Amino acid sequence: MGPTIMENLRFQAVEKASEKRPVEVITPTDRPSEYFGKKVFNRAKMYKYLSREVYDKLIDVIDNGAELDRSIADEIAKGMKQWADENGVTHYTHWFQPLTEGTAEKHDSFIEHDGKGGMIEEFSGKLLVQQEPDASSFPSGGIRSTFEARGYSAWDPTSPVFIIDDTLCIPTIFISYTGEALDYKAPLLRALHAVNVAATNVCHYFYPDVKKVISNLGWEQEYFLVDSALYAARPDLRLTGRTLMGHSSAKDQQMDDHYFATIPERVQAFMKDLEIQALELGIPVKTRHNEVAPNQFECAPIFEETNLAVDHNMLLMSLMKKVAHKHGFEVLLHEKPFDGINGSGKHNNWSLSTDTGILLHGPGKTPTDNLRFVVFIVETLMGVYRHNGLLKASIMDAGNAHRLGANEAPPAIISSFLGKTVSDVLDHITESDKDALVIKGKEGVEIDIPEIPNILRDNTDRNRTSPFAFTGNRFEFRAVGSEANCASAQIVLNTAVAEALTDFKTRVDALIAKGEEKFAAILSVVKEDIKTCAPIHFDGNGYSDEWVAEAERRGLDTEKSCPVIFDRYLDDSSVKMFESMKVMNRHELEARNEVKWETYTKKIQIEARVFGDLSMNHIIPVATHYQSQLAKNVQSMVNIFGKDEALKLADRNIALIREIAERTETIEKGVDDLINARKVANKIADARERAVAYHDTVEPKLDKIRYHIDKLELVVSDELWTLPKYRELLFIR
Repeated sequence: MGPTIMENLRFQAVEKASEKRPVEVITPTDRPSEYFGKKVFNRAKMYKYLSREVYDKLIDVIDNGAELDRSIADEIAKGMKQWADENGVTHYTHWFQPLTEGTAEKHDSFIEHDGKGGMIEEFSGKLLVQQEPDASSFPSGGIRSTFEARGYSAWDPTSPVFIIDDTLCIPTIFISYTGEALDYKAPLLRALHAVNVAATNVCHYFYPDVKKVISNLGWEQEYFLVDSALYAARPDLRLTGRTLMGHSSAKDQQMDDHYFATIPERVQAFMKDLEIQALELGIPVKTRHNEVAPNQFECAPIFEETNLAVDHNMLLMSLMKKVAHKHGFEVLLHEKPFDGINGSGKHNNWSLSTDTGILLHGPGKTPTDNLRFVVFIVETLMGVYRHNGLLKASIMDAGNAHRLGANEAPPAIISSFLGKTVSDVLDHITESDKDALVIKGKEGVEIDIPEIPNILRDNTDRNRTSPFAFTGNRFEFRAVGSEANCASAQIVLNTAVAEALTDFKTRVDALIAKGEEKFAAILSVVKEDIKTCAPIHFDGNGYSDEWVAEAERRGLDTEKSCPVIFDRYLDDSSVKMFESMKVMNRHELEARNEVKWETYTKKIQIEARVFGDLSMNHIIPVATHYQSQLAKNVQSMVNIFGKDEALKLADRNIALIREIAERTETIEKGVDDLINARKVANKIADARERAVAYHDTVEPKLDKIRYHIDKLELVVSDELWTLPKYRELLFIR
């Protein structure tokens, strides 16, 4: 008996995915530099469409943080609309980033009543600057109730307006009626302001002319591509973003033949199309390549200011999905879509720069440059050390929990790799004698510091097991998940560094007030901080069991439970940091944690429901159908050969019948236990305790049941198995 129509769906999907299809190659007529920013209201367009006076005021807001004068909003809106009209735009939207990990937008047309029974097209400064989305329908952690719906989106002029299709998109913050942040952008902007103020103040010890410090971010976006037809035949991929079951392919990444290999033709066409559209939107994508796992790829841009980089990453993730559909693909951004092979991250390369240079760049040729370099390295480490658990909480969620510590990504313990050269420098400083310093009065300071040699960029090895590694002129925060909003990690990192720099300056100024010379005071505090943050410094193998024990001995956060890790946001030290730096208050932090716990619970709840459905409606029927075929075969052999001889000849089939019976019974019982565990957890009123229950009692059952399903996949006839297998999903045709 052949497969049924439903059982043929997999083969139909495989056949469709295997079809030879024409590859649409986009070939722009201009060079990238000529169409870069084509769909962005950038400075060149501001200069063209605004008066010189308004242009200068707007640039002052963008560059220097001047307060936006609402009196110029109407002219800015008029200029934007003129540009938009010339590009066929008919609608506008406030584009913001609620606590859903995605973006949100509500499109309005430009039309208004003209008062004479007709319509006019209009876009005012009022519509540009502020809108009122429904705040009760987004996650708020209790800040907004259904009967308290008012919220506000407000224009962020530091991130340029852009065009998607026929819509003018205006980047905005999103806050509640009572002023609390309901998004990622508002606290990010506050964190960036905090680090600017703190770092600029410290810079003035070395370079009095520095006007501002900018936080820079260069993200590396990893992702998987799967053929659309195969994706459609996998309900778990469609509903959860990952495969909840599936036996590993005989060949996957073990030959190391995919990493940096020739990009498949269809993928190359997708990448080229994506790059063109990204560049038109001002996203400076530069790098593309195959990643380690089959069907895994990466793209990365040139560094940008952090707020803009975050916006561009959110925009790119949306654009990727749209472009992928055009090329017959689905983009998988889940951190661990396939078991047994590498998952995907989003490395956040972070640095600080002034209007004159990069603070984390190699020190240079003067003692002043050397000491500046050491100060900013050490105070970054101080921020990471003091809040290592909070940094881990900032990148943790249900998806990334599958990836971290899986010998393919950084472990779930935050530490920092510095490399031998920088490590030796810090060790030498702490061991040196203060009397070795030569100080020459108020004219300046000449410091004999042989322990700070000229350091060349990229003079260290790279440690892929380190979550926060120094790589020459920046730190690479490698633990961020591929689906995450970069802002979550950047809010914590920049705030922690701002706090460390603020504390550093307070202590240095106190020594100076007591009569100690400036550079001697700086060196004294740096020595103290090098010793204090020493536990966060680890250049060894972060994957080893020995490191876990060592990290515990050092007092680092080794918690692995995702919902428990979120507690770090509400530690007294965390609340104090956020409030003192004016980034978020306790009420906002409590609300965000409620959202985190609820989101975790919902993700595991959806996975458990999908898993139970697939088990009972796909796996069990297919397995028992094959079992019936085997039983009929055995019965036929009995009719032909007699019972005794048939049982000998059908020994293998009988063993398979027994194995299927045992495994399906285990699966059915496991699903029942899974459902009961969910019911118990769902009755827990407290959001945190409910999330912990889902982590401790629901999620572990998935892997236990999966083991038996994956074993059934190996024994059930291939023609009956309804779900596309890993060997079909993981290799682009």
